[in-house]
Order: sequence, then C-alpha cells, then structure tokens
Amino acid sequence: MLLRSTFKTPIGSLSLISREHILLAAGFTSHEELTPGLSRVDQETSYKKSHELPIITDLLNDYFDGDLRALDGISVDQPGENFSQLAWKGMRKVLPGKTISYADLAKKAGSPDAVRAAGSACARNLIAVVVPCHRIVKTGGALGNYAYGLKYKEWLLRHEGAL
Repeated sequence: MLLRSTFKTPIGSLSLISREHILLAAGFTSHEELTPGLSRVDQETSYKKSHELPIITDLLNDYFDGDLRALDGISVDQPGENFSQLAWKGMRKVLPGKTISYADLAKKAGSPDAVRAAGSACARNLIAVVVPCHRIVKTGGALGNYAYGLKYKEWLLRHEGAL
C-alpha cells in the first residue's frame, strides 16, 4: 500500500507519495499529476491518504526550518533509464547552497556530451526538492527551467543560500 500526503511549505503545497519510508514522488502539483510517473506496479498499487509520512514529513519539516542537509536522510525510488538514475544520484550529491551546470551534471552521470539528456533527467525528476534538480542551472549561472515554475526554483535556491 502506498501513502499519499500533502505537505505545506512556505511556497505552497507539496504532494507526496511514498511506499513505507521510501519517497516515490514529490511535487508542487496534484497527486493525480504525479501518479503517471510512478512505476507501473506502483501506479496499480492501492493507496491511502495520510496526514503525514513517517520519517519523510519530519525531515521535510527540518529542511524548511533551516536544516538543509535533512533531505539527505530521505530514501527515494523512481523509475528511469540508467543515465537518469546516475543523473539523479549526481543531483543528490550537490550540496545545499551550491549549484552546478547541466554540463557538470552530464559529467557526473558519466556522459560529458549528454547535456540535453541531463536537462531531460531534470525535467523527468519525480521527486522535487529531495532530488534537488533545482540546484542545476545553465552554464554561466542562468537558472534555466523548473517543472513547477521559476518562482519555486528561485525560492529554494534562496532558502539554501545559493542566490
């Protein structure tokens, strides 16, 4: 059984989907919009609404209260090809308060020429904030895109001290 919860942040509601203590999806959108990105098995699994998700909610609270490394304690799982998996792992290694370029992310994922694929991995990231695609910017420092809108990306980077 999956759990679904809505977490109130200073910039809006974050929809969360988990399997026990493993976060499967997080986004500034509805649960219904996140569900198609889940694995086929998870899409077909029943769910229940929960006021909070054990461990995950506490760590998100800590993050938004200023403990920027709290997200490191959240286990995640999302479907994706090998390159995307490597890119998402690379994103999680970018420390709060820091940013890297899409080109740097491509290098971290083992394919320096795959800059577009790095951007696509960011766009397909189903676990916003925790898998911090907001820390990936254009070469030269321009913010680039963010699936939920630049106001979210800017706020998160300011919260972390990167802007």
